[in-house]
Amino acid sequence: MSKLWGGMFGRGLDPHFEAFNRSLAFDQRMVLQDLQGSVAWARALCHANVLDDDEATQLATALEKMATELSDEESSLCQSLRTSDAEDVHSFVESELYERVGDLAKKLHTGRSRNDQVATDLKLWMHEAIDVLSEELVGLQLALVNLAEKHADLPIPGFTHLQRAQPITVGHHALAYVEMLSRDLLRVSDADERMDACPLGSGALAGTAFPIDRTVLAEDLGFDGPTRNSLDSVSDRDHVCEVVFACSMIMVHLSRLAEDWIFFASQDAGYLSFGDAVATGSSLMPQKKNPDAMELLRGKAGRVAGSLQSLLMTLKGLPLAYNKDMQEDKEALFDAMDTTTACLRVATTAVQHAEFDVDQCQAQSSRGYMNATDLADLLVASGVPFRTAHERAGQTVRRALEYGVEIEDLPNADLSELVPELVSESGASLHERLSVTAVLNRRNSIGGTAPARVREEVASWQRRLRIDDDE
Repeated sequence: MSKLWGGMFGRGLDPHFEAFNRSLAFDQRMVLQDLQGSVAWARALCHANVLDDDEATQLATALEKMATELSDEESSLCQSLRTSDAEDVHSFVESELYERVGDLAKKLHTGRSRNDQVATDLKLWMHEAIDVLSEELVGLQLALVNLAEKHADLPIPGFTHLQRAQPITVGHHALAYVEMLSRDLLRVSDADERMDACPLGSGALAGTAFPIDRTVLAEDLGFDGPTRNSLDSVSDRDHVCEVVFACSMIMVHLSRLAEDWIFFASQDAGYLSFGDAVATGSSLMPQKKNPDAMELLRGKAGRVAGSLQSLLMTLKGLPLAYNKDMQEDKEALFDAMDTTTACLRVATTAVQHAEFDVDQCQAQSSRGYMNATDLADLLVASGVPFRTAHERAGQTVRRALEYGVEIEDLPNADLSELVPELVSESGASLHERLSVTAVLNRRNSIGGTAPARVREEVASWQRRLRIDDDE
């Protein structure tokens, strides 16, 4: 078949522009969605009495057979798709359909434009891709929850400003990322729900002139209903931006996890080591074990954020309705989805193969005056106003620095001078009350790092993720 639009043109395209204009190299991944939409459109044309029953059946049968063949990557049709010089996936499908049913193929595009066709294909593709992305998000959540369960009571230093602040548990740290990923999952799901309206039947921009029942058509394709304005239908790419934004946030969260764990695995920290499955060595230095998986996660975050910026800049000045600029949306979307999905899978593997050094974590959690806040809290519990308690705790830390010891290891004479209320109290010694275990256990309110609280959160997440998985 000739080009879908060539009737008024007397001369061929410049070959350089023709190659520049062609999108089949990337939009061919929507071929199954294009076939799905075409089958539904054939049925809609039949219901509108544009096609008779036999014609609609012939078209649907041929299109469904093509879909079956294209599901096999080794098929001759897949090879034809990979080597075709068609302008786009729609041209390829129509040309192949013509080879199978002859002139009947020319009837299929009645009342339809590539504008509403591609908008529909894209949404259908995104629905499926979002399902895969969501599965990978849940997979990483489960890996982190399992890690939190294993190390619910293992202390590590917590940081603010990258300075030692207060001890937390490995489990609490892992669950922080589970929370982030849960928001990511909601964002993806919310975007998926918001784009659940079918553009097909909107034509090029003004709607179709044929009596298509767009409500039935939308239901046939699995949408909640039809879009309500043809101009917006063919020019809307909000859903693309929203999903790529969700991908960008996922990548920001993965990058933060990567940054934390790259530091945790450094020889200066030594809290964890990465399994051989996700680490590499140096071509020069035999002793090196590099956290390449995490570094790539961190690096690829910029790539996905760049896709979002590209989309926003493409759309920001476009007049209604469709413009060829929108062809640029697919490469940005596909790359963002592919990259994010792959990164989630690699992050899950990295979490599953990480090993925390229990002795090092416990030893490092008892250093650096991270119990100074608890010293102030204990003074408050003894009746000292917090501001006074804060100042006296700071003075105690300064004295400990002078001696080169931790707070609880100061001589009794100094403690009696600085915090007499605590030294004179009966019961547990100050050393016990300022221990890492005691410090952690005090943080037992909702959202706290106490091991008991972490275990409760682990159980809660296991229930939630099990329910989500069942659904």
